[in-house]
Amino acid sequence: MTFENTLHFAQQLDRNDPLRSFRDRFLIPQAGGKELIYFCGNSLGLQPKAAREALDRELTVWQHLAVEGWFMRPDQAEDTPWLSIHKRCKDPLAQIVGALPSEVVPMNNLTVNMHLMLTSFYRPAGQRTKILTIGGDFPSDQYALETHIQARGMNPADVLVEIFPREGESAWRGEDICNAIDTHRDTLALVLMSGLHYYTGQVFDMAAIARKALQAGVPVGFDLAHAIGNIPLWLHDWQVDFAFWCSYKYLNSGPGGVSGVFIHQKHHNANLPRLAGWWGYDEDSRFAMTKGFVPMAGADGWQLSTPTVLAMAVHHAALQITAEAGMDALRRKSEQLTAYLEFVLRNSGYPLEIMTPADPAGRGCQLSLLVHQDGKRLFNRLVEQGIIGDWREPDCIRLAPTPLYNTFEEVWHVGQILLKFRT
Repeated sequence: MTFENTLHFAQQLDRNDPLRSFRDRFLIPQAGGKELIYFCGNSLGLQPKAAREALDRELTVWQHLAVEGWFMRPDQAEDTPWLSIHKRCKDPLAQIVGALPSEVVPMNNLTVNMHLMLTSFYRPAGQRTKILTIGGDFPSDQYALETHIQARGMNPADVLVEIFPREGESAWRGEDICNAIDTHRDTLALVLMSGLHYYTGQVFDMAAIARKALQAGVPVGFDLAHAIGNIPLWLHDWQVDFAFWCSYKYLNSGPGGVSGVFIHQKHHNANLPRLAGWWGYDEDSRFAMTKGFVPMAGADGWQLSTPTVLAMAVHHAALQITAEAGMDALRRKSEQLTAYLEFVLRNSGYPLEIMTPADPAGRGCQLSLLVHQDGKRLFNRLVEQGIIGDWREPDCIRLAPTPLYNTFEEVWHVGQILLKFRT
């Protein structure tokens, strides 16, 4: 498509947008009675209007049934009781990540789930002790890897194989990651990295990485914090061993919302080590309170604690919106929105560098802008103009037009404001 840097063109794209009605399902933040241009869904997604209703429904159950809410619902209610509340989310989650319902379960928070997955899938033995990852991944991931290695009496400097972009480049080359797996295949115990990089916005070729790891006989897992709800995923078909994510970014499940995990079907009957909790115990006999852990079937057996019902209710309400829109349709709009943002940024003439890959297949919703002079000042001026993005030290502004609720007209306005700043 040939873009035009005009309001009329942007409005025409909005009129032709098959997902335009989904914006009405969200509460758009305002300042001074005017809607903000919110391009920060990569940090915290907006509140679905259905969230309050979902909360009120569970509060009503708590009010009228109290503890019996774990086992029953009010008359004619269609939802499952709290005892099975996680099951409400399994079908939409499976659809969003390309999995079987038995392979996914919502639970805990992201870093907790990362530690659980490392317990099960990082099994150093003999010369196979190393973990291959990307350099400069999100700090929580780095800290989790370091502490698991140290807990096994090893030095992270000796064990971690970190792959960085080439000199003078900001994006990783897929062949460098795959070649590193080949190079270290005899000493690798695990490949674990983000599926989409939080800082650069780069999408990694997870299918190729998983394929290469499988050929090397090495388990592979992905942190999907910035990928889930952003790009289509096919975790089952890619033969990914495990994955974990948060839900408060593109899934819009609220601040600190419920995380989740994927564990491939091929591991469901394997005798994997795990940290167990009573909520992962066989549901039919959980209340017998006996010794000896008997896990639930599938990914459900990795659950630990009683679920946070109110957070799970909001999570379910938000997931239904994403599942209804469909990841293919969301991806089509996202590619167009992000391309239009790139177009208006370059047409603004403002001195900035876009470090996110230009290839649509190599990026999601986010563009990361390097502003080498007075970057924080520019960010603050954007906020003053009602444009909410994200600042990352030392000189990066992240803007993420999200297809569920952002518009092409909003993108056009960002370009106009930058044009005004330049002049």
